[in-house]
Amino acid sequence: MLQIAICDDNFEETTHITHILEQYQLQRKAPHTEVFFSCDIFHNAADLLTSMSRKSYQILFLDILMPGLNGMDAAHRIRSFDQHLEIIFISSSPEYALEGYSVHARHYLIKPVTPKCLYPLLDDILREQQRMEDALTLQTGTEIVHIPYHRIEYIEVYNKKLMFQLSNDERTILPGTLARCEEQLLNRPEFIKVHRSYLVNMSCIHSLDSKEILTASYHRIPVSRLLYAAVRESYMQYLFQEKGVRPRP
Repeated sequence: MLQIAICDDNFEETTHITHILEQYQLQRKAPHTEVFFSCDIFHNAADLLTSMSRKSYQILFLDILMPGLNGMDAAHRIRSFDQHLEIIFISSSPEYALEGYSVHARHYLIKPVTPKCLYPLLDDILREQQRMEDALTLQTGTEIVHIPYHRIEYIEVYNKKLMFQLSNDERTILPGTLARCEEQLLNRPEFIKVHRSYLVNMSCIHSLDSKEILTASYHRIPVSRLLYAAVRESYMQYLFQEKGVRPRP
């Protein structure tokens, strides 16, 4: 589900953009291209920022000239905690288009917004979002972190920190518990819990025995004695289904 925010003090404009988005969604109801999204409407930037303190969005349509906090200042604040949000400015004047580069805006649309200019832009963003969906997404304080699944070799938790061992022997350390990412990872076929403190990407297992796993980059991961039988069975099934080979006993 794609989360979209529209922020404009003009009620007619928010209704107009919402209608275009609904029509876009209907036109994309075809195999492999169906799009699902929800829209939150804001008529001032202060309410938008309050919502963003507890909810993440992927696309933001942001008017520039609004009473109180204007759209450009709001965008600067947003960039202090979210570098990935696709900001699309909407304005009746091209005057601020150049300044939009300072907050890495995706586009600058002149009102009235039309399907002709918006649909290709949405197509591009959605293609990129679909690629990003193949990543673990975590929010840590004021930062949103995306870690591609295929780069994760294993995750270890210690001292209320998550250590992600990544490909090329890189590491990412974030605050949190294993429960923060366990559900997302274990819903994928390649990840398995081998110990109360470890999740492992089975595609990165070099060898497995009753005491430990040796990863492709030669890190040693302990295997719980109580979990070993289930881990071995899951790993055998993974190798058979994903790689078409049988593991060594």
